[in-house]
Amino acid sequence: MPLGKVLLSAEQIASRVGELGLRIRRDYEDQPLTIVAILQGAIVFLGELLKHLGAGVTVELIEASSYGTATASGGQVTLRRYGRLDVRDRDVLLVDDIADTGRTLAAVARQLEAMGARSVRTCVLLDKPSRREVDVELSYRGFEIDDVFVVGFGLDHAGRYRTLPYIACLDEPARKE
Repeated sequence: MPLGKVLLSAEQIASRVGELGLRIRRDYEDQPLTIVAILQGAIVFLGELLKHLGAGVTVELIEASSYGTATASGGQVTLRRYGRLDVRDRDVLLVDDIADTGRTLAAVARQLEAMGARSVRTCVLLDKPSRREVDVELSYRGFEIDDVFVVGFGLDHAGRYRTLPYIACLDEPARKE
């Protein structure tokens, strides 16, 4: 599928991520913070966010998905790669690229709470509230976007476009009638 218009430039993203980082750093000023980032989409956002959080942050990675290779969530969330994830009695910031249906964030947050996290807050780069199917509280969000499929800055379609430094719409091919 071809790329459509650029929704958010690299400069807009960098500025907003810096603002989010400063806010998070202030909110957790005197407390250790464990970030749990959801692979693979959050990795670029996480890298940029970490530049603004200081040295007292622990990072854990998990993999969760509900898209596969489609442009719409299949509704079933798959969680993988827990490894030695230890969040017991820790304040956790769950970081993801986008809040769409809310299923992935809600499922991972429930799992972290079940593992004994003291608190779980969420941080997403993009919020698409028009698609929400599951109620999920977003503690920090970069941008609210309309119901369009986006790629870039870690977001992909079937593994492609993650490395774009900006976020663009993905155009659906025109249907033949």
